[in-house]
Amino acid sequence: MKDTLKPGLTFEFQFKVPENKTVPHLYPEMPEGQVMPKVFATGYLVGLFEFSCIKFMNPHLDWPKEQSVGIGININHSAATPPGFTVTVKGKLEKVEGKKLSFSLSADDGVDKISEGTHERFVINAEKFNAGVEAKLKKGFPHA
Repeated sequence: MKDTLKPGLTFEFQFKVPENKTVPHLYPEMPEGQVMPKVFATGYLVGLFEFSCIKFMNPHLDWPKEQSVGIGININHSAATPPGFTVTVKGKLEKVEGKKLSFSLSADDGVDKISEGTHERFVINAEKFNAGVEAKLKKGFPHA
């Protein structure tokens, strides 16, 4: 992690919502989802917040050797966004505690504020992290 990653830094990221990021596409194998409204899904909003933070952080890391993983999120999703609208995410790095980073975030679709909340990420050594995942895989899949 570079010493340029300091509390108070802000960022902005824009994303045009495609049809395949609406509720029916979140879990297409679930029949209930197929009759849900075709609006930006909360699950994809969470991902958008994560990737907005990742894009902000990467220039401050030894990328791709250093990466980050999400470890907490607390948001609301207060307004529906149809496909074709552009969502603007605004973020602020609030705290850096060792390798743990805390962000405040908000999202707007040009008509409404659609979300706000907080997100935490942890900086990892990608090689070490991936080795841990491989070790877990070698233990086998859990049995139901």
